[in-house]
Amino acid sequence: MTAAEAARFFTERKPAAILRAVIDVGLDYITLGQPLSTLSGGECQRVKLATELHKSGSVYVMDEPTTGLHMSDVGLVLAIIDRLVDQGNSVIVIEHNLDVVKNADWVIDLGPEGGSQGGRVVFEGTPRDLLDATGSHTAEYLRRDLRVRQA
Repeated sequence: MTAAEAARFFTERKPAAILRAVIDVGLDYITLGQPLSTLSGGECQRVKLATELHKSGSVYVMDEPTTGLHMSDVGLVLAIIDRLVDQGNSVIVIEHNLDVVKNADWVIDLGPEGGSQGGRVVFEGTPRDLLDATGSHTAEYLRRDLRVRQA
């Protein structure tokens, strides 16, 4: 039985809430009793997020949560992050994906390069303000991305 099928079958409050969270993170197709070892890294990450969706007042740090995800799943991760924030949580995301950067409330860009050539704050502000920043590789890539999307 898939999680979606189980949600229609189990109507008691507690199992229904758990199944709703699994469905909300886009895992409606997994089956009850399915071993975690059969899930992809992105699916395992979403199982972890499902367990957090009912909480508020927490701080979450996500390190590259979109790595390895299909582009359609990036939107799902953004929706989950938005939901966590809307419920009163703080979410700090370390990410290079420009869709995630554009969705952020606040960006802290470290650089100017990686490794020993980085570690300094080269920009701090909103994604809109990042478009006007100089000396930021992220700003340059964001401007290029927006030009391509507008073309």
